Amino acid sequence: MATAQQSDEENLSGSGSDVIDDSNSDQDSDEETDIQLFGKGPCKYYNNKGCKDAEKCSYLHMCRAVSMDFNRMRVLKKTLRVRRLDDGKTVWVWYCTLRRKWTKYGDKDSKGKPGPAKSDDIENQFQLDPAGSYKFTAGAETFEIKFREMRQVAATRKRKVTRRPLYRPKVSSVAFGLQNLSLNDKPKWQFEGDSGAWHDFRRSDETPTGCSAGSEEIERKYAQNPSDGMAIKVKGTAYKLDFQAMTQLNLKTKKARKIRRV
Repeated sequence: MATAQQSDEENLSGSGSDVIDDSNSDQDSDEETDIQLFGKGPCKYYNNKGCKDAEKCSYLHMCRAVSMDFNRMRVLKKTLRVRRLDDGKTVWVWYCTLRRKWTKYGDKDSKGKPGPAKSDDIENQFQLDPAGSYKFTAGAETFEIKFREMRQVAATRKRKVTRRPLYRPKVSSVAFGLQNLSLNDKPKWQFEGDSGAWHDFRRSDETPTGCSAGSEEIERKYAQNPSDGMAIKVKGTAYKLDFQAMTQLNLKTKKARKIRRV
């Protein structure tokens, strides 16, 4: 966390790589020239030195290989801006530069003492007024985080500030469903009848007309491998349950019914 006792702003080292340019120079083939003159293909100048017609060009401006600067949110060597769309569930975290590294506001220092400004408090103020600022004190000195400039300023020093989304690892739909089931919840497996109504799988293999598996047996098999399936018998007829396609297939007539896990 930045305080009065810390050194002036350190510039982070790092430079984005140049844009890879696999377009040809003025020695392009006749075939490519014909496309530029008569076709509606991509503009061959756009990925080279730039198209002088800019937005008025009648050909497609398509980026091939590009490098992006996520701090400035721009595509290098292009007049293109980058933005990250918020899905409404994003948790934003605030950092400042300290000893050539990004340090989260509110993190503890080497002595175990938390910083005077918390990331959540900064984000709350930013949501109220993105063009405003957030002030806090450390010792006898007052600091101000200016949102437009993305700078933390004091009487004699400045530091870079950034706002980044908290990384959330992607969870598969299967894992998400499993992790949201409490120990007391027992999923039910159902099949769709001819009328469109859903019916529970109920084990009743003690009779010739019963089903050889109920929801519990199907769930155990599903938990072992959600990408697999299992064979069952209903009224003596063989069926195959496909967990990926979520279907019940009659192995004799090849008729399929929908199944679901609720």
